[in-house]
Amino acid sequence: MYIVHSTFVVPVEKADEVISIYHSRSGLVDEAEGFHRFLLLQNEKKRGEITVHMEWETKDHFMTWIQSEDYKRIHDLEKKYPDQELASIIPSIDKFKVVAY
Repeated sequence: MYIVHSTFVVPVEKADEVISIYHSRSGLVDEAEGFHRFLLLQNEKKRGEITVHMEWETKDHFMTWIQSEDYKRIHDLEKKYPDQELASIIPSIDKFKVVAY
């Protein structure tokens, strides 16, 4: 299994807005080959820190996803979000190979 975390920090007063965006996400990734699970995590102590957690069957499945047209379409929409402060946030990406269960 392969796990990807995309963590970003938003102003605390905008955290609920960002969370609501993810509640209405397109779900296109859910149909990607090798995709297992999506979770949106909010840091309990730093409410503005939000992590997108995605689980994949393999690294190759993830790499295929990020090269897909659906991935590009979703991320192009993010760049056009009306709140330019949120649209300009660049996440920190961490990738993990699961080595034990």
